[in-house]
Amino acid sequence: MLDKINFMRKKIVAGNWKMNLNYTEGVSLFSEIVNMVNDEVIGNQKVVICSSFIHLSAISHLAKSHPKVSVGAQNCHQTQSGAYTGEVSASMIQSIEVKYVIIGHSERRQYFSETNLILSEKVDAALKHELTPIFCIGETLEQRNNNTHFTVLKSQLSEGVFNLDESEFKKLIIAYEPVWAIGTGLTASPEQAQEIHEFIRKEIAVQYTQAVADECSILYGGSCNSKNAAELFAKPDIDGGLIGGASLKSRDFVDIIKSFPK
Repeated sequence: MLDKINFMRKKIVAGNWKMNLNYTEGVSLFSEIVNMVNDEVIGNQKVVICSSFIHLSAISHLAKSHPKVSVGAQNCHQTQSGAYTGEVSASMIQSIEVKYVIIGHSERRQYFSETNLILSEKVDAALKHELTPIFCIGETLEQRNNNTHFTVLKSQLSEGVFNLDESEFKKLIIAYEPVWAIGTGLTASPEQAQEIHEFIRKEIAVQYTQAVADECSILYGGSCNSKNAAELFAKPDIDGGLIGGASLKSRDFVDIIKSFPK
């Protein structure tokens, strides 16, 4: 039964380039990745590249010729238009045929004070414009050490996305990113990551149904790399990764994509 459920869930590796790469570098890296994916990746795993806004139009155009790789934005504003200098709306992202958007990354929560309420509004905006949200949740080291991490994660889910009806929620991807393991070189052990992914899936089942929980792809995002990806992806509730630094190196990133159990 477990194998059947895992088959139902989409296996996904999403690269988050963050604030890196000028225009030429980004287009070049994207081209390298899609060519390597086409040549080397056998299987039905989905690949998503989430770039800075400056790259989106160009790489979205390139992606039309490479159906194995899709494009995502790293953020969107919660309103459709208006006097919000420097912001980009979901409708603008949709207009260049981008399919995904990261919402609630820990860096947005930390550096831009994005609350669960704001993130809930961003999810609504993304879904309204037919974008697939990659919704991030995660705890800090202090919260984990204080043994409040389960409460924090439950709150992020309940206040961020559990307002959605079942049909809307089924369009989401969840990404668990232990904040203490992002850019630090630390990584949750496969057992720690599995424990949290299992907890998230159980919370989804309580809010909706077990069938909805079984179909939801939950990604791990915390210093996942080509050396530890296979062990992480082998866990029953880990459906792929949201990859930061390693997504900036085509060889490392494609090796991660190839790390799913055969």
